[in-house]
Amino acid sequence: MSLADLTIIEAGRRLRDGTMSAVELAEAHLSRIGRLDPELHAFSLVTGDRALADARQADDELAQKLDRGPLHGIPVGLKDLIDTVGIATTYGSRRYAGHVPKADAEVARRLRDAGAVLIGKLQTYEFAVVGPSFDLPLPPAANPWNPHHITGGSSSGSAAAVAGGLLRTAIGTDTGGSIRSPSAYCGAVGLKPTFGRVSRHGVFPLSPSLDHVGPISVSVAEAAITFDAISGFDERDADSLNMPTSSAVSGLGTGVEGLSIGYARGWFASDPALAPGALNLLDDAMSMLSLLGARIHEITLPDYPLLEAAGAVILQADAFAIHRTGLADHASDYGRLAYESLAAGLVLSDDDVAVARHAATLLTWELDAAFAQHDAIATITTLAPAPPFSAFDGKSVVWTAMRTLPFNLTGHPVLALPVGFSRGLPIGMQIVGRRLDEAMVCRIGDAFERATDFAARRPLLVADTPESAGE
Repeated sequence: MSLADLTIIEAGRRLRDGTMSAVELAEAHLSRIGRLDPELHAFSLVTGDRALADARQADDELAQKLDRGPLHGIPVGLKDLIDTVGIATTYGSRRYAGHVPKADAEVARRLRDAGAVLIGKLQTYEFAVVGPSFDLPLPPAANPWNPHHITGGSSSGSAAAVAGGLLRTAIGTDTGGSIRSPSAYCGAVGLKPTFGRVSRHGVFPLSPSLDHVGPISVSVAEAAITFDAISGFDERDADSLNMPTSSAVSGLGTGVEGLSIGYARGWFASDPALAPGALNLLDDAMSMLSLLGARIHEITLPDYPLLEAAGAVILQADAFAIHRTGLADHASDYGRLAYESLAAGLVLSDDDVAVARHAATLLTWELDAAFAQHDAIATITTLAPAPPFSAFDGKSVVWTAMRTLPFNLTGHPVLALPVGFSRGLPIGMQIVGRRLDEAMVCRIGDAFERATDFAARRPLLVADTPESAGE
């Protein structure tokens, strides 16, 4: 087994008992990236020299008994929407080609303070808007389970890197499902935190009222560890929450005995876009949680299409306001899909946005009422597995059926994790929690993960690499 396959917990144990160095761990990840990323295109930039320097520093500090926590010496990657001092950050667009930030985003700073080893920047859909696009400098990231299929977006490279075995954890952003949908399509674990729990300072905005930053990881435990390292109050983010909260790892291993979970089955069960077998996978997941001791109750949530429409209005209006000047003055620097999607916000009025925000308020009330009866809510993430690249012509936006955007409207924490496969590609579910209760969604996801083997399954692309086989 390659060192790159060690969990964060296993790697941390070996770093501290001296049976492995952070440099050796970084070199194992860099080796695998060199071998597999030419097919996956997960990275926009590999920072090999920085990674080895970070790793040497981690080794020195651990040797001196300076322990910065679970991520000390662990390789991580950042979505190329997140500023990194002295390292190119292009936001996935020609418009920012060669852009080198003068300061770290807060999430990058927190990872550095946690002793993490920055191994590179990860691909994003252009400005986190839409994709895959074929008219940009880099080809789009590919799905490790089948490189002829998309990863979903906009945290495309983060999901491809984690599912493809290049990293154990990475950072993405989520405005309408951009952590959760690529996690579902690629069979990874994604955590969209409570709105305001992770600072967005230094992260290029898409829709400030909907934007979230969070981890994509191989397992629930690794997502929880990463979240705990990056969360916390930051006065430079106007929406940052300054209040005491429990850590996400606090509920791991405690099971689900006695918990009540509302199952929003009606949100997707009759949708014609639902893939064959997907409903059975979600029903089986609920049955497993029931066997583990949870009480499952079907619940009714507001009409999904109306909520998605409301979210789309807010997102497009916010995004157009951010890019208004760029669209007018630098139109040729935008890819076709991003330009057309962003320009659509021009037709929206203040009244349109006000109606959409009212719908968001009503949904928030509905969810809070459900949480008065249940500890969490479960539903599907995407209605079908990742479509092939051949379904996208690069000239028009192609809609893929998801159930993610409403939780950006409400700001509740959501964990996305795999529950099985359809047509050989992953299908995922979402576990939604009360605000600030990342510990609960991770607790439930961890219990499910321990009782199944989905997190342990690896794409053949990874399993067949010589270093994984011990050659």
